Amino acid sequence: MAATLPTTGPANAAEADPQRLIVDLSASEGPVMLGANGALYGLSDDGVPSDAALEPLKVTSVSQKPEGGAQHPNGDALTVSRSFFRNGGGEVLVMMQDIYARWPYEDLGIDDYLLKVDEIVKGVAADPNRDRFVHIPFNEPDQIWYQLGVSDQVRYEAGRDRFFKDWKTVYQRIRAIDPDARIAGPNEAAYDSRLMRDFLAFAKREEVLPQVMTWHELDSGSLRDFQAHHDDYRALERELGIPPLKINIDEYANRRDLSVPGQLVQWVSMFERNKVYANLAYWDAAGNLGGHVVRSNIPNGGWWFFRWYAGLTGETVKVTPPRPDTIDTLQGLASLDTSRRQAQVLLGGAAGDSDVVLENVPRSVFGRTVTATVAEAAWSGYEGRHATPRVLARTKVKVADDGSVTVPLRGMQKMSAYRIVLTPGGSGTPSPAAVPWSASYEAEDAAVTDGEVRTQGTVDHANGYAASGTKDVGSLNSAGSKVDFTVTVPADGTYDLAILYGNQSGGPATQKLSVDGAETWTVTYPSTENWTYRAKKDLTLRLEAGTHTLTLAKGDAEVTLDRIDLTARDGVPSASYEATLADISGHPAYDYSSSAGVGTGDLVLRSGDKAVFDVYAPRDGHFTVVPRATAPVEIALHGETVTAAPGRPLRLYLVAGNNRVTVTSQHAAVRSLEVSGSGSSSGTLSYDAASAVLKGGAELVDSVHASGGSYIGRLGNSPESTAEFTVRAASAGRYLLVVHYAHNDRRDNGHAYNTDIMSRTADVAVGNAEPAKVTFKNTWSSDDYWTVGIPVVLRKGSNQVTFGNAAAWAPDIDRIELGRVVDGR
Repeated sequence: MAATLPTTGPANAAEADPQRLIVDLSASEGPVMLGANGALYGLSDDGVPSDAALEPLKVTSVSQKPEGGAQHPNGDALTVSRSFFRNGGGEVLVMMQDIYARWPYEDLGIDDYLLKVDEIVKGVAADPNRDRFVHIPFNEPDQIWYQLGVSDQVRYEAGRDRFFKDWKTVYQRIRAIDPDARIAGPNEAAYDSRLMRDFLAFAKREEVLPQVMTWHELDSGSLRDFQAHHDDYRALERELGIPPLKINIDEYANRRDLSVPGQLVQWVSMFERNKVYANLAYWDAAGNLGGHVVRSNIPNGGWWFFRWYAGLTGETVKVTPPRPDTIDTLQGLASLDTSRRQAQVLLGGAAGDSDVVLENVPRSVFGRTVTATVAEAAWSGYEGRHATPRVLARTKVKVADDGSVTVPLRGMQKMSAYRIVLTPGGSGTPSPAAVPWSASYEAEDAAVTDGEVRTQGTVDHANGYAASGTKDVGSLNSAGSKVDFTVTVPADGTYDLAILYGNQSGGPATQKLSVDGAETWTVTYPSTENWTYRAKKDLTLRLEAGTHTLTLAKGDAEVTLDRIDLTARDGVPSASYEATLADISGHPAYDYSSSAGVGTGDLVLRSGDKAVFDVYAPRDGHFTVVPRATAPVEIALHGETVTAAPGRPLRLYLVAGNNRVTVTSQHAAVRSLEVSGSGSSSGTLSYDAASAVLKGGAELVDSVHASGGSYIGRLGNSPESTAEFTVRAASAGRYLLVVHYAHNDRRDNGHAYNTDIMSRTADVAVGNAEPAKVTFKNTWSSDDYWTVGIPVVLRKGSNQVTFGNAAAWAPDIDRIELGRVVDGR
């Protein structure tokens, strides 16, 4: 079967023979659970992350601090639960000891803690969703307060007995306030069979067993050891006569894993295989779901992996990797949905060549031929946006006599994850995937002048940040510092240049880009959390065929370089979103009678059915959206619905990042949504800060970084402090109000590793309408401007758009833009 990945860039070392990952479609492991998609402090505020970034992931659990907890400035469980539950979230684990301000927690005695427990439990018990919260009374008691991880048996038993006494006291206190409260524990920092045996025996005897069993897996060795930990725990349950408890590994993974699809697939596959829940650790800033949401609404490569994970349906099936339970090797998970007639395989974690062998492909489900579609979610950094994953291959193949299908993957990248979708072949021939030429170049392999190559994020230094190839080039802070990349392109044309970088300057930083020593351009890099927290800068170059030297030299501040990617641009950027892979409600039918063209088949919608597509936009603006359908469909976006004829282009306003587009119909077979464009601003209304009327102390502040040379500062913190824009709409209707803003609020608790950024809010009112409270995430510096899109309704002619915040400071505002959601021009 010729579903072969093109090699991209310099080849990684591959094994002599392809590795084989075996998927047995006849060996069910039970219903898809989606347990491993949670995060500790994954949400920071209502709106951070955005609804459009949160809802598609179908998150089953998050861990947050108690309401009003002093450990961090945001992430309060009751506050964030509103957006979590609104977007289909499962349950909230309350880290009760995060009521304390210090890390490790100050030990003021059990009586002091019980007063805090009372407050926490009463607050949760009064919430209308009380049954969706779980209390975690102690966090890492093997290290904090009780020192249970010691080897000396006498010291261990003394700490153990004190912990068990306090566990019983707190457990009973919680149940006295809320008899139906669910409780989780013991919540060790690392699995310890000795403590677990003692704890289970004690808790059963004293009738204080938790309803959810929790511990942490925070070492790179967990990729090797978790299976043994899990099996040991289940054996202890059986030995002690305890019915199986729900398990939540409520902190997992290292910094080097976060945002990296090829690393995440290793963790998620072992948790899903064992049907346990798991939440990514909180190593950096809150509100990004554990490292895979850029800003508030933009996907990175990790987000797309979890979106794929959320798309698994039916039952998971047995996957046999080349080396099970081995750190940083090819791993995977797979599902079979006989009602949708789909099999999906998610895999990654190794470079080189692999053969994915799907065994026992049921002929009753797929027939004699199948279509195999292969896509890649690459690493784009923690703060690097990732467009819709590119389809690398789409091939129709006959199922072998032994009932197997082999999908060869060639030139796999270690940091990427891959998805294979198997559907019935039907008639016709699928259109081959259009894969542009692309190549990657590591900074450490380039010619470095006055810089230093550093190693990041390895197995031995797992809490270092991820870097492409585990190395980057820093200390580019001398006048002559530069990195010369030697690149070779196959043809004259336009190329997209992506630069993976880190910015340690505390504000926008620049470098000088030149090609073959000729004309120099200034590249401006937005701020990042720190110099190893990777982001991605996208540029466009015109290059002639042949070899060139691309030079990035020091500008006005220090920037670290990791890797550059060059990709040939062929026409207008576009993406196809297959209807058979969309989220659905109702009872649509799946029709694979034809595999011709782009897409795997048709989703047949009737009255009451709904398909929701996750559509990516590189920036705010109008894009062309074309539904491929057999009959008219209704398209809903940002609160507006429009009827679309089959194949008729629509001009729709998309916000930067993810957009949830809903399609319904009385009866239509929908194949795909085709989206193209770069984000047109034609017809968009734009107003700089200087055009607003300011009151109550709000003022215009000069800034070289603001688009119009100034921004609105000191806005809010008083009912009188407002900024009012008068906008003039050519027609009445629904618009997207895009606010360009900045702020850098933080509250440093002196925590060992978390960056305690804070959000600001503003009350936004259009005309006499009720103000809407909008959340604006920290932008890493006061001079970096991000955007938030807000659906609003304008009347024809003049409209007043007013910003304020009576109780706290609103963000600084650079400018606003307004675009019609559906532009009928």
